[in-house]
Amino acid sequence: MKIKLNEDVSYILDKLNSKGYEAYIVGGCVRDSLLDRTIKDWDLATNALPEDIMTLFEHTVPTGIKHGTITVVINNNNYEVTTYRIDGEYKDNRHPDKVIFTTSLKEDLSRRDFTINALAYNPKVSLIDMFNGTEDLNNKLIKCVGDAHKRFNEDALRMLRAVRFACQLNFNIESNTYKAIHNNYTLLQKVSNERIRDELVKILMSDFPSRGIRMLQETSLLNYIIPELNESVGFDQKSPHHDKTVFDHIMSVLDNSTSNIAVRLGALFHDIGKPRTFTIDKKGIGHFYGHNIVSAEMAEIILKRLKFDNATIKKVIILIKEHMSAYNVMKNKALKKFIARVGIDNIDELFELQIADSKGHTKDADYSPILKRREEVRKILENKEAFTVNQLKINGDDLIKLGFKPGKEIGIILNNLLDTVMERPELNNKETLINIVKSKKHG
Repeated sequence: MKIKLNEDVSYILDKLNSKGYEAYIVGGCVRDSLLDRTIKDWDLATNALPEDIMTLFEHTVPTGIKHGTITVVINNNNYEVTTYRIDGEYKDNRHPDKVIFTTSLKEDLSRRDFTINALAYNPKVSLIDMFNGTEDLNNKLIKCVGDAHKRFNEDALRMLRAVRFACQLNFNIESNTYKAIHNNYTLLQKVSNERIRDELVKILMSDFPSRGIRMLQETSLLNYIIPELNESVGFDQKSPHHDKTVFDHIMSVLDNSTSNIAVRLGALFHDIGKPRTFTIDKKGIGHFYGHNIVSAEMAEIILKRLKFDNATIKKVIILIKEHMSAYNVMKNKALKKFIARVGIDNIDELFELQIADSKGHTKDADYSPILKRREEVRKILENKEAFTVNQLKINGDDLIKLGFKPGKEIGIILNNLLDTVMERPELNNKETLINIVKSKKHG
């Protein structure tokens, strides 16, 4: 079995080997090579000690020297080279109290999370597979190295990583590993929200996001990530417009959404407030008045808790608040106010969410009104028609020159002019607007 290495990696391996050391590429880069996936990072393992690595290579950075990791810089590319190690006790369910360097590759591989990540390769030795990782790759299985219960107690984040790999690779989680996740889910409360967020994002950005969220729900990991989402599980909407429970609808929208993190988060949270706004009319039909507002409020709390950045939070809140606007009939002026409210930077993502939402209702959903709305917006933007005060061909300084005093009156005049221009775009030129102001001033 031969894996294609880049020149830098071959150089590092050859250099270590020439000095009498063992050296292998390990982990994800081996896995992805065997799966013919793009390799993002090359990780190497060796029996050379950190100080030996730093002596051998001209440009190095002691990025994780405490844990045996040295970054070797070649051609402005970074490669992590780590000494074989055995981890000490994991008292915090996240980090080993200490690491012990070893000369045994097997001891190093045995501490890794999953069999498909416990693979090593060197062109001279070929593939090293001590835990049947290639068999699990062929069977599309995520399986812990050794005792799954022990692996998750060492590092609770591994439970989320198992779900993430299953989504990214479209693999199944091996039954004993899956049971161990469910039995140890409470350990997740010891993991930082930032690390949970990073794994959640990778799950959401995979080709099978709903699989991941369903696994989080089934294993109870969701209890420590987004417990609010549990309220939607099995929730009957009692509506002729919906053929799914709230949770199943959310999952359908998620899978129909484009691979943009704001859109995916919008899909995940757009109806999360439905159970809290549920009412039934005299005919027994369910309604969720104002659920978009409640959902946006809940999403803000959740996203802040998970330490998302402010720009993402702001965008997602807008998408959720506005996701129902596609169903309103809008004339030209209302449409321009809609663009101003949503923002040019958010409008395309809103349409993507609305299309996904429509597809998530029923199999034969008609989302042509959304496409029509998107085309109307495109024309307004293409024609550079004004929908904000800043786009007027007149400003406050022009009004002051006409004799108006700085203050609220100028704002009122400009907003009135905007209303006029939104109705009649052809009036948005400086001379015409000044004449309109003069006529009203003397009228």
